Amino acid sequence: MQNTAPVPSPVDIQSCDYQAVRQALLDKREIAFLDVREEDPHAQSHPLFAANFPLSRVELDAYSKLPRRDVWIVTLDEGDVALEASDAMQAARRLATLGFTNVSVFNGGVRAWSAAGGELFKDVNVPSKSFGELVEARKHTPSLSAQEVKALIDEQADVVIVDARRFDEYNTMSIPTAISCPGAELVLRIAELAPRPETRVIVNCAGRTRSIIGTQSLINAGIPNKVSALRNGTIGWTLAEQVLDKGQTRKFSEVSASTTQSASTRARSVADRAGVKRATLTDVQRWRTQSARTTYFFDTRNPEEFVAGHLPGFRSTPGGQLVQETEMVAPVRGARVVLADTDGVRANMTASWLAQMAWEVYVLDGVGTQDFNIASAWQAELPLIPAAPLVTPATLAAWLQATAPDTETLVIDFARHAQYVQGHIPAARYVLRSQLKQALSQCPRASRYVLTCPDGVMARFALNECVQIMRELGNTASLSALEGGTQAWRDAGLDVEKGPTHLVSPAIDRYKRPYEGTNNAREAMQGYLDWEFGLVEQLGRDGTHHFWVL
Repeated sequence: MQNTAPVPSPVDIQSCDYQAVRQALLDKREIAFLDVREEDPHAQSHPLFAANFPLSRVELDAYSKLPRRDVWIVTLDEGDVALEASDAMQAARRLATLGFTNVSVFNGGVRAWSAAGGELFKDVNVPSKSFGELVEARKHTPSLSAQEVKALIDEQADVVIVDARRFDEYNTMSIPTAISCPGAELVLRIAELAPRPETRVIVNCAGRTRSIIGTQSLINAGIPNKVSALRNGTIGWTLAEQVLDKGQTRKFSEVSASTTQSASTRARSVADRAGVKRATLTDVQRWRTQSARTTYFFDTRNPEEFVAGHLPGFRSTPGGQLVQETEMVAPVRGARVVLADTDGVRANMTASWLAQMAWEVYVLDGVGTQDFNIASAWQAELPLIPAAPLVTPATLAAWLQATAPDTETLVIDFARHAQYVQGHIPAARYVLRSQLKQALSQCPRASRYVLTCPDGVMARFALNECVQIMRELGNTASLSALEGGTQAWRDAGLDVEKGPTHLVSPAIDRYKRPYEGTNNAREAMQGYLDWEFGLVEQLGRDGTHHFWVL
């Protein structure tokens, strides 16, 4: 984790409108169009290329997701308050303080985008999902219904079902007999998962996108097997009243050198047909210092391989998820993307899809396993973490046990909601930083407040902001941050409380996907499928995507 001191800047933050943003997208100029609302309101309605970049996480995400300080940034919110008081303006000012020099605010927010005739999209990862629908519409990607796949399983047909999602998603729920093989791994491993050309291969995900892309990847690579997608994934399976497995652990295994070589040849051919460009380590070194262009460096292998050894400056982004969630790690539309692997398969297949999604994409050539010599997890670059009064877990525990009214202590927790419910300091209050003033005005009064989050970092970024708001509310209590955050509390062997208790802010930092988990309403699942079916028409109305299909 590299800490870089913020560079306060007297940037004159301008406003901009629909025509300016639309023209940048049409011209393929670099633009970071950032929706600074929390994920749930973002998912309800947003422009196609407005990447979710919550106000609450600006300091945590800015340097890793916006590597060029002078890229044109446009912040966007709901548009329901005056511009000067808006979340978009607050985010823009934070970005300027972090050293970004070309920051604008979209005047009028999502409401103004719609009023100007701009298309609005629902859900998350919409560029990728709409692209997947376009692929199926253009290529007529073969698929089988849940009933047809169930019949093949029941008759013990010569069929292999591969689940193209992340392993944790597969482990939660899966099609009976399915094997976990995330999307970028398919072309590399399918020859050993289904060694007989006569074996039928079926690719599934939770809904549609990853099964369409996975199936079409195998077809594009020219594997000899007959390949089909499971139509509508686990949603379709559930709506057909079929039973899903839970807790399965079947995974792909390592492949031979000959299998890797054959798959590499196939993948390189697909990438070449898609117009993927080539890069060397010399190019990488030059692009790292280039000031006029945003470049992302991604390692498309699985996370375990990345931790065991990776190239300096590359981020772990398994290829299948990168295609599915591109804007979550690369919010600068029009940027350059460089992909790397150790086998010549996963980077090339991933690149072939990003090229069709109108990214300028390169695959790193001329590297060997000896170059992947950094053994560590990826860590985001952060600004210098502000100094703050800190308390240890032991001190906080003693304070919380005190009963005198003049020593009452209240813990404010800035964890993501999903992290908070898994375990938080007893009686801590869940607060969204993006709704800090409202939340603090609703919290019980105390003599002292201690801020925390899982690792203690966001709490320190939020502390001065909390002090200012408290003073505005007429509260002169002391504020400090928990040293090491909630993880340090756990490491000290102190008890945690689980569940959605003491929620001061609404749990809107994550949108509940209709295709994840096992307890979704049938109406929500069917509604999600109906929405996906309409995405190609929406793409046509929007007109800014530049997508094409190989």
